[in-house]
Amino acid sequence: SHVCLVAFELKSDGFDHFRCDRPLTLGINLENMAKILKCAGTNDIITLKADDNGDTLTLMFESEKQDRITDVDLKLMSIESEHLGIPEQHYSAKAVLPSAEYMRIVRDLASIGDTAFISAAKEGIKFSTTGDVGTANITLRQTTSADKEEDNVHIELNEPVALSFALRYLNNFAKATPLATQVQVSLTKDTPVQVGYDIADMGHIKYYLAPKIDDDEMADES
Repeated sequence: SHVCLVAFELKSDGFDHFRCDRPLTLGINLENMAKILKCAGTNDIITLKADDNGDTLTLMFESEKQDRITDVDLKLMSIESEHLGIPEQHYSAKAVLPSAEYMRIVRDLASIGDTAFISAAKEGIKFSTTGDVGTANITLRQTTSADKEEDNVHIELNEPVALSFALRYLNNFAKATPLATQVQVSLTKDTPVQVGYDIADMGHIKYYLAPKIDDDEMADES
């Protein structure tokens, strides 16, 4: 079973030019696409094109001075599974914090243990872990006094919640830090955590990770 899901959306009005005559599903090998994107220069204009019944996605890289054009056809994959819908979720707690702070927290915890215990209460949001070298606890309280608004921590609490997650996934999510100054962590009991980054006016990327089930809980359910 899958424990992690990623939802990535780029809105049409965020592009210089966007045209899509009808809904189209493309199966893309992300590892191969990442290799191709490395061919693009820092300031290149990137164009993506696909035909209705084609078996490739064309990526075109045009230099800023328009003196060099590279086009690559990426082979598409056959997607057998249906589109995964993500239902709207009412979360018990939401915390908005600087994305750099989130990256530091999960990086530091991962150096000590492999499971993050995240709890939200009126005192704030707490990140904890335990490993062979010891135990670490990091608590963030709501703040409004930072010079920049994006450096503040905002916590919306409907009810206390506490869950544990695999740190290696939370650490991977932090790779999106350069995309946004803030990250939102949303929690509800027995529900995947949502770690979301808003990408300026372009859209967002949201990660969903299922909570870990303790052996004691599994014994109680059996």
